[in-house]
Amino acid sequence: MGSLASPVRIIARNALALVAAAALACGRGSEPRPGSAPAASAPKAPFASASPDDRPVILFVGTSLTAGYGLDPSEAFPALIQARLDAAGLRYRVVNAGLSGETSAGARRRLEWLLKQPVAVLVVETGANDGLRGQDPEATRANIQAILERAKRQVPPPRLVLGAMEALPNYGEDYRRRFRGVYPELARANGAVLIPFLLEGVAGVPSLNQPDGIHPTAEGHRRLAETVWKALRPLLS
Repeated sequence: MGSLASPVRIIARNALALVAAAALACGRGSEPRPGSAPAASAPKAPFASASPDDRPVILFVGTSLTAGYGLDPSEAFPALIQARLDAAGLRYRVVNAGLSGETSAGARRRLEWLLKQPVAVLVVETGANDGLRGQDPEATRANIQAILERAKRQVPPPRLVLGAMEALPNYGEDYRRRFRGVYPELARANGAVLIPFLLEGVAGVPSLNQPDGIHPTAEGHRRLAETVWKALRPLLS
């Protein structure tokens, strides 16, 4: 698909089914409470390894889309990015900090823990569950802004990539317009590379999504990896 409009029209035709599936599937994760340890499904020690690994970290913070819901972790797009890095001889280590069911508020609360060690590149995919719940886009904006600001306080600061999401049409066109506008505005304000729509070419395509109609298949994740790689590769030495 060549534009956002096409997948969005497909989503509109299937809105009720997608909302029902999302309520079932995306709500299965739990957000960490403020001051608590991350949920069990979150990585327990994202920077730990059997032996010291001093490769710069590319940290993916996201929802079930990043976590690879319903798939083996090796099939999720962050793992596919690691394979591309290795094949290209680029010395980076990918950390997948995706958490199913998480909102932007949950990602904001987790970030301090996730930035315990330096991060070279931070890829943020959050807000999809905010849109599913009809959360005020201004609250989503504030949470993502706080995430980006916190990242920029790291010394040295990581390069930033922001993956944009789309809201479903059931909350009306005004809501969709406001939600859509959050991502490019935040990217411009914070010097982040914008992925205009993370699910470009995947959203609404039955063969690329699991039976819930929301979460990509292994092939769908290969498409996501292509999209993310195009944004990520120019940032890497």
